[in-house]
Amino acid sequence: QVQLVESGGGLVQAGGSLRLSCATSGRTLSSYDMGWFRQAPGKEREFVAAISWRGGSTSYADSVKGRFTISRDNAKNTVYLQMNSLKPEDTAVYYCAATKRGAVRYIPVYDYWGQGTQVTVSS
Repeated sequence: QVQLVESGGGLVQAGGSLRLSCATSGRTLSSYDMGWFRQAPGKEREFVAAISWRGGSTSYADSVKGRFTISRDNAKNTVYLQMNSLKPEDTAVYYCAATKRGAVRYIPVYDYWGQGTQVTVSS
């Protein structure tokens, strides 16, 4: 079982930055492809970014491309999401997730999920 814990969320003004972290205890994350997703009130959960288990491949939703960066430190069992130039429409609960089936956008592929961290961007 992989237990994921997100941290780093908070309240920030538009144009600001936050860095989210996703860590695990127990099993190592180094063999898992990882993704970040988000869910705004009244909306479906959506893909944000993904990174392959070695970190050599990344993908992003068009809405965050150029503003967000996903990275990982396998030695620390941690995955990061650096969020810059934040907009009010980025407000959501952000979740990290793990899979061994590829760094993809497809939610059902992910087997393990964290509890989420709230990000609120004020205008």
